Amino acid sequence: MARLDVKIPEVEAGSYPIFIEAGSLCGVWERLEADYPKLQKFVVTDANVVAAGHLATLIGDNSPPMYSIDPPGEISKHIDTVIGIIEQLEKAFFGRDTLIIALGGGTVGDIAGFAGAIFKRGVKVVQIPTTTVSQADSSVGGKTGVDSSISKNAFGAFWQPDTVFIDVETLNTLDDRQFCAGLIEGVKHALIADSEYFEFYEKNIDAILKRDKDVLEEIALKNCSIKASVVEKDPTEQNLRRILNYGHTIGHAVETASGFDLLHGECVAIGIIGAGMIEEEMGLGGGRLGRIEQILRKLQVPVRIPAEIDKKQLINIVKRDKKAVNQWPKFVLLEEIGKAMCKDGQWAVNVDRDLVERILTDLY
Repeated sequence: MARLDVKIPEVEAGSYPIFIEAGSLCGVWERLEADYPKLQKFVVTDANVVAAGHLATLIGDNSPPMYSIDPPGEISKHIDTVIGIIEQLEKAFFGRDTLIIALGGGTVGDIAGFAGAIFKRGVKVVQIPTTTVSQADSSVGGKTGVDSSISKNAFGAFWQPDTVFIDVETLNTLDDRQFCAGLIEGVKHALIADSEYFEFYEKNIDAILKRDKDVLEEIALKNCSIKASVVEKDPTEQNLRRILNYGHTIGHAVETASGFDLLHGECVAIGIIGAGMIEEEMGLGGGRLGRIEQILRKLQVPVRIPAEIDKKQLINIVKRDKKAVNQWPKFVLLEEIGKAMCKDGQWAVNVDRDLVERILTDLY
């Protein structure tokens, strides 16, 4: 079993562990009972996870109280779901001695983590991610939140998990679309921080698509290592952590404008291409965009904005980005593959609105 410790001074122990091992899910509940003997355990999951058999694998013969998010997916990522979780906890007389166990993909982790952040002013949360996107990104780093009716992650809090357990064998139950879309967060990590990791994607794409267990474990460890190294330096996104948003400013807008018909990773892929086009217009491209687009196409994700998405609506959503100042966000850009750009000490930079609007037009 691989172990990686994320060093965050703000958490009680000063760090929290990530455990990565194929086939380990069946032993996690015993670990939780041993590691948290005095805490009441409450599982948050959804119907997809239950149908895939992951809940049964986790709890075995145990029958902990739980909340199943219904319907699964981004459509339920709103404040009413969080209220439902908290009220169920209250009805069952849970208190500060609660351990919330998030079993599922990024949506489950975001919702459960946010509920943990605000229930009784904060209780411990364990993340058990079961999808490529959650194992690569959302289960690590403590960003939690839900959407408003207008924009993505409008309600949120930084709330670091107490432990993360990753079993890459859970990825075998994903359909091809979900599996490939979640891999885009790993591509993003490579682009912002590790050119050799990007080359690994290029050289091992066939093994990745075949879901080779050893390759998936290596990807999980690399993703967590890159994200942990950033989060340790900037846990609440004051500056450096913004590089993790590469491709996300345009991506989140496309995701919202699509009514969440497009998956998060699919939208980030479009956003990565958009960021690369901005870089080329600013003289920063270095001819890498074709190489990036090639790997995204091999991962079978869209690289252009669907024609049915209204451009004016898209611009309005960009203006409402949660990091926007004066109705316009800064953008994370690359100097080269494996290195994000830092300008005047800042890892997100100003980009002219007219340029972004031109790029969005070209992205269709």
